[in-house]
Amino acid sequence: MAEGIRQLRTPPNDTEAERAVLGSMLIDPETVSDVMEVITSEDFYNEKHKIVFRAMERLVEKADPVDVVTLSDVLRKEAVIEKIGGEVFLVQLAQGVPTSAHCVEYAKLVREKAVLRNLINTGSKIVENAYGLEEVEKILDQAERSILKIGERTIDRSFRPIKAIIGKAFENLVDIKVKHDNRQDNKYVSGVSTGYDALDMLTTGFHHTDLVIVAARPSMGKSALALNFAYNMAQQTDQMVGIFSLEMSAEQIALRLLSMASRVPFSKLRKGNITNDEWDKLTNAASRLTDTNLIIDDDSMLEPRTLRTKARRIKKEYGLDIVVVDYLQLMNCGKERENRQQEISEISRSMKLLGKELDVVVIAASQLSRSIEQREDKRPRLSDLRESGAIEQDADTVLFIHREAYYKRKKDGSDENEVQIMNEPHEAEIIIGKQRNGPIGTVRLTFDPNYVSFYPVDYARY
Repeated sequence: MAEGIRQLRTPPNDTEAERAVLGSMLIDPETVSDVMEVITSEDFYNEKHKIVFRAMERLVEKADPVDVVTLSDVLRKEAVIEKIGGEVFLVQLAQGVPTSAHCVEYAKLVREKAVLRNLINTGSKIVENAYGLEEVEKILDQAERSILKIGERTIDRSFRPIKAIIGKAFENLVDIKVKHDNRQDNKYVSGVSTGYDALDMLTTGFHHTDLVIVAARPSMGKSALALNFAYNMAQQTDQMVGIFSLEMSAEQIALRLLSMASRVPFSKLRKGNITNDEWDKLTNAASRLTDTNLIIDDDSMLEPRTLRTKARRIKKEYGLDIVVVDYLQLMNCGKERENRQQEISEISRSMKLLGKELDVVVIAASQLSRSIEQREDKRPRLSDLRESGAIEQDADTVLFIHREAYYKRKKDGSDENEVQIMNEPHEAEIIIGKQRNGPIGTVRLTFDPNYVSFYPVDYARY
């Protein structure tokens, strides 16, 4: 009985599969790279096998052949050959497999057992944390991260030698140069195109892991511009975009997208006075939108932890390239903080970490403080970012929206002018207030309130 309990408590492992993997690699050098794409040394349960595989990894790093002779030499130099039982152990591994044909399948078995052991260890840590004094949200987040990391078979290698980093950077550089050489016009985008050539010229597009802040006072169009980015990227670049709206319902967003795509005034969609010609345009637009890579979440109580959970699921099930959040100040952390500034700082930081964790562009709308209204020059500044300077620090790019016509006509004070503001296309300045990897500057677009959308300056209504 006691023996049975001890067996149940033995961590999952398959030492025969481990030996078969190592033996295959020794008799057939062609299998080495295939196996190393599946497992690492940490996936081995047997300590001797782990030592041998680590030595193999070092040989591969130096581009040296992997065989009994070279492996023995490495193990001898590192003074660990006796720990495995000498060179005879390597010979036994090589002689223990008749063929290397199934080496990848053996490697998968080794990996599966490692996953089970990791689940057991992670489960124990989750139980231990649950008995601790940590906040529930933090425990849940840590648990989810740990489980997802095992499921996605990720390897935490935040530290890398410069030669590996330079190699990857050079690969990216080659891709950028190829795009540059093959382009047919003056567009130059190394990231994800915003859909606006003038903005792409200054930013080279938005880049994965970047946090892009779209900031403005109320009614300036921050939600509209963020939605424009989402639509342009999903339609023109075939990127998967997740829109998380705390302000508008999914149906309201759908109506805005329909107006934007069909060029049928948004007010008509709300009132229903639609002509037959406009109905045809809406039908065609709906068909195009149906095939667009857009996912919409309208949870008005969204918290950073919940956002991460949903984004991870979307990433796993559909792939995810762009996350759009509208807007930061409507979020809360779901727990008490000393002040709102501290809470916004935490939310801002979570947005940046989300981009890095999932390798996505995060576009977040943000409210600006009222101090703008007290100034003669209404153009936004970085100091206007509401409630927290952490937003400025965390952001890779900060875009401000300024519509001078709005303030100018509002100053006139007449209801007639106020109506004009809502109906006439007019110039909007998109001010790049910060760009971590590029210049600051101003891009001019046209804002058309009829479609609640931004267009290039040469845009003609039709």
